[in-house]
Amino acid sequence: MNRKLRKDIVTGAAVAVSALLIAVNKKTFVDTGGLYPGGIAGLSVLLQRFFGNVFRISLPFSLFNLLLNAVPVYIGFRFLGRRFTLFSCLLVVLNSVITDLIPQRIVTQDILLLSVFGGIVQGFAIALCLNAGATTGGTDFITVFLSEKRGTDAFGLMLGFEVLVLLAAGLLFGWEKALYSVIFQYASTAVVRLMYRKYQQSTLLIVTTEPAAVCDVINRISCHSATVFCGTGAFRHGERNLVYSVVSAAESGKVIRGIRLADPSAFINTVRTQRISGQFYLPKEL
Repeated sequence: MNRKLRKDIVTGAAVAVSALLIAVNKKTFVDTGGLYPGGIAGLSVLLQRFFGNVFRISLPFSLFNLLLNAVPVYIGFRFLGRRFTLFSCLLVVLNSVITDLIPQRIVTQDILLLSVFGGIVQGFAIALCLNAGATTGGTDFITVFLSEKRGTDAFGLMLGFEVLVLLAAGLLFGWEKALYSVIFQYASTAVVRLMYRKYQQSTLLIVTTEPAAVCDVINRISCHSATVFCGTGAFRHGERNLVYSVVSAAESGKVIRGIRLADPSAFINTVRTQRISGQFYLPKEL
């Protein structure tokens, strides 16, 4: 089995599991608590409830979710890559169909528990999908596109859209459920940022006597370069080199293990990078 086929199988399996988790989460946590998840899914839930409560028309979730994903899917094909977008479309379709097929299941009536644990499940499903090379559709396309352009995590930029959905939900159906949905979305975003680190960076400061080998490891694993400073150790007054590099936080662990093999005595300081300006290599979605 070649590498590309193996990667496609892994991505397809992650997409299927994510679609199932998001569908079960909606029927178990979101619908029970009357919550509104983020992005296009939240807008789809809002429209579905609006037609049901105002016009007494029961329309499937898939109708809204598929239609509203049209523009984000175009952005995906245009800017993010064919493979990435096709797997994302597969997730949107699977999630929409499964959501309409499975029954609602009530595990608790406590809306705080529903908000927290529903957000955790949602965030885990989104991160699982993103790490496998796809998205859950909707505003995730826009978020990944902006992250590619900016070179930094842009998941917080979609807050404005989420606020609009919650404002509409509060005006139409009451503020209590809309405010609890803030907890749901906060928990979801926190889990995504914890598990998906492609657009986060780590600064590595390595004190070493093998700068060439360390730089080679950094370049081979992360495709990033490094800057070498010459210095003197203050304790033993021996010649030392300081290697400075910024790598993706998702790759920092692998880079550090590689450096340990190249120079077991290296002293490594890892610092979370808040913001970078300038050229920074990011692998493109295929």
